[in-house]
Amino acid sequence: MKARETERFRRILAAQLDTLVGQGERAVHEMADSEGGGEIAIPDPNDRATAEERRNWALRLRDRDRRLLGKVQAALARLDAGTFGTCTSCGAPISAARLRARPVTDLCIACKTEAERVERPR
Repeated sequence: MKARETERFRRILAAQLDTLVGQGERAVHEMADSEGGGEIAIPDPNDRATAEERRNWALRLRDRDRRLLGKVQAALARLDAGTFGTCTSCGAPISAARLRARPVTDLCIACKTEAERVERPR
């Protein structure tokens, strides 16, 4: 991979990393502010259910972001190691189009397709 492409992907991944970290920090502050240091008394059962559902939804989104954060960090480590753009399964180059679409990928399309086929329940 050319140095210019490597730097472009590094900028993209660094921007994703900054965004994810910022979102995580905001989420922590929002959850801390909404809890107010204790249990909030919401008398209406429907309002309590809505608040709990929103909280669960926010936690699922944060978990998704946390996993993506790990993938971004791994992709940056592969850039530093010089293995970015190479499939970790078969060693073949990952197409530029795939890397542009999903810079955190570590599998070529053939290996990813096979992995999804194996994961799919019968």
